[in-house]
Amino acid sequence: MDKKFIDGLFLKHKTADAIPSRTAICKFTEGLLEFLFPQLSEKHYKSSAELEIIADKLFTELKGIFVSIDDRLEKKPEDTAHLFMDRVPDIYVRMMDDAQAIHDGDPAAQSVDQVIRTYPGFVAIACYRIGNAFCQLGIPLLPRILTEYAHSRTGIDIHPKAEIGTHFCIDHGTGVVIGETTVIGNNVKLYQGVTLGALSVKKEMAKIKRHPTIEDNVIIYAGATILGGNTIIGKNSIIGGNVWITESIPPNSRVYHKPQIEVKNSINIE
Repeated sequence: MDKKFIDGLFLKHKTADAIPSRTAICKFTEGLLEFLFPQLSEKHYKSSAELEIIADKLFTELKGIFVSIDDRLEKKPEDTAHLFMDRVPDIYVRMMDDAQAIHDGDPAAQSVDQVIRTYPGFVAIACYRIGNAFCQLGIPLLPRILTEYAHSRTGIDIHPKAEIGTHFCIDHGTGVVIGETTVIGNNVKLYQGVTLGALSVKKEMAKIKRHPTIEDNVIIYAGATILGGNTIIGKNSIIGGNVWITESIPPNSRVYHKPQIEVKNSINIE
């Protein structure tokens, strides 16, 4: 390979901004979820003191990750790590509410334990909750690394800056996309293939609300596409599968797509 080309690449590597390790943040997240949920862990602890040791280890790992982006943090790495770990109990409560919502909303779910252990929707939402907490603390890069990790594992794409309320349920989930400025209320349920997106992807709209608002107690069925920052789906509404929505829907609405299906018998019977 041409040496001049390699020298140019080396200069880019040398002058590149510090990038946190994707491996480290994913390892931390997996460790945190195993710490919070015995359903995801293969370890058995004999005392709360052993759990305290794990908590201290997670704190040390997180502080090390933050050291790699020290110059981009609003506070010192150790202080930022403390701020995040102090939020973990509240994050856990949110995750448990999500798991319960998934269980309650899926007749096939036999227990909350099963949801936590096996459901991709829970994994994607849990990673979102962690990534969103990072966003609230002003931590760069890590939230998107984390949610893209969840995307690769589950096929569910939730931007970490989206605002999502409690008891959030994603059933099946493959192909769900939730954009950056989406606002979702409480007790909302999405099925596979739902897109909460933007009408325009122009770069100058980066700081404008361009994704929809979904109010409380809304169900959105498979394949629905809802676009635009001014689009509001009113509370207690049901959005049917495969609809395309770019305007607001009032509360207590039922929106359905009615395709014309014609069935003909092509067999000639004599």
